Amino acid sequence: MDLGKIKQDLSEIKCTSFGISIPELRKYAKKIAQNYKEFAEINDNSTFELRMLHAFVLGYAKDDIKTLLRYFKRFVPYVNDWAVNDSLCQNFRISRKYPKEVWDFLMKYKDSKKEFENRIVAVILLSHYLNDEYIDRVIDVLDGLNTDDYYSQMGVAWAFATIMGFYPEKCLSYLNSKECHLNSITRKKTYQKIRESLRVPDEIKKLFK
Repeated sequence: MDLGKIKQDLSEIKCTSFGISIPELRKYAKKIAQNYKEFAEINDNSTFELRMLHAFVLGYAKDDIKTLLRYFKRFVPYVNDWAVNDSLCQNFRISRKYPKEVWDFLMKYKDSKKEFENRIVAVILLSHYLNDEYIDRVIDVLDGLNTDDYYSQMGVAWAFATIMGFYPEKCLSYLNSKECHLNSITRKKTYQKIRESLRVPDEIKKLFK
């Protein structure tokens, strides 16, 4: 797909708001991922569809990790809703191939006060770092994230509910310890997510009623 074709197709997408299905965006993203740099330079992220497309393209793109993270960083300021946020994070599967590089990159955002920068950290961690090597560090980072805003609260709550499914003893120990610094709202949302999770056994859910 050449640059001119990308420009033409983007101009058509901009005419529509909330009218392109997610499967269609994914299909198109796979095609333009081969020219993701050109796409990133052209895309103004002016509509929901264009931001979703951008998120999917970054997930499908193939390049060295430093370059991909540079383009990821450029896109972060355009992440302003949960759907784009979570699509970006869950599809950024290269995190599993380069866990150290992506971890170091994420840590630049762990002290952020911005709602979606916090949610990006939480969702990438719950999506790609729940393993024996990282789990203790994941819990520590999640505990320190700013959760003054709704979508960061929900991101952290979702992360801990997911941890409960994979590492119940560690999660229970954390939630019952003095090391747990979740504010009251985030703690309540965490309990809610645990009760709703399909990964968490009923005997554990009963503890949070």
